[in-house]
Amino acid sequence: MSAAAPLAAVGGARGAKRVLPGFGLTLGYTLFYLSVIVLIPLSALFFKTFTLTWEQFWSAVTGPRVLASYRLTFGASLFAAVVNLVFGLLVAWVLVRYKFPGKKIVDALVDLPFALPTAVAGISLTALLAGNGWLGQYLEPMGIKLAFTPAGVVIALIFIGLPFVVRTVQPVLEDAEKELEEAATSLGATRFQIFYKVILPHILPALMTGFAMAFARGIGEYGSVIFIAGNMPMISEITPLIIIGKLEQYDYAGATAVAVVMLFFSFVLLLVINALQAWQRSRTGTKS
Repeated sequence: MSAAAPLAAVGGARGAKRVLPGFGLTLGYTLFYLSVIVLIPLSALFFKTFTLTWEQFWSAVTGPRVLASYRLTFGASLFAAVVNLVFGLLVAWVLVRYKFPGKKIVDALVDLPFALPTAVAGISLTALLAGNGWLGQYLEPMGIKLAFTPAGVVIALIFIGLPFVVRTVQPVLEDAEKELEEAATSLGATRFQIFYKVILPHILPALMTGFAMAFARGIGEYGSVIFIAGNMPMISEITPLIIIGKLEQYDYAGATAVAVVMLFFSFVLLLVINALQAWQRSRTGTKS
């Protein structure tokens, strides 16, 4: 045994030198940072809501306009997430499995809704789908009105939610073992059977995670929707707009009450997303 071996053993016993400060300092900084950025603002939201009695709170969060906004916000977000579930998978499949001219450009365009300001997205969609827009001027004479309707809300949410599904599924497809597909083909499986029995079980956790993330993003979206929705009470008014309206009327307690409801559903979706990500990691660890 060389002389370096005992020295290495002593160094290992003392522990490797850490690049960052110790656990106590970094944990304290983490808790302080999260408290300032997350916990204190959210606690202020709850404290403001507590100024209302239960009857006032219930009246604020269950008014006819508020309930109609819930139906539109959650319904449009769910429908848009389902559409992105299907077409996001198709886009990810094309980007992973095929080579074609301009592939890098298409791949970059997928991230455009991430980088584009949401207000710009809303104005662009309105200019495209309004009655005097590039497409709207041809669609409205046919009785197809998309702008300033709930359909416009769905289109805006599809636009901003697509990258979540694509970017969640794409790396899982890239890591998929093509040998399993080739083995299934050699055994006489059809294309549908290969997708349903081999590919889908592998990508399902990532697919559900992307769906949940797109749904969560749609619930809280404001900028891209506000321009194309029309904001007609009981028809095309989203819940974030209800909150803004209450703030403009100086009904701060009512605004925070509706915000608490949205925060509750956002927290539930966050738990679902974390559970799906844990499921995905467990399946990946099992296979590896």
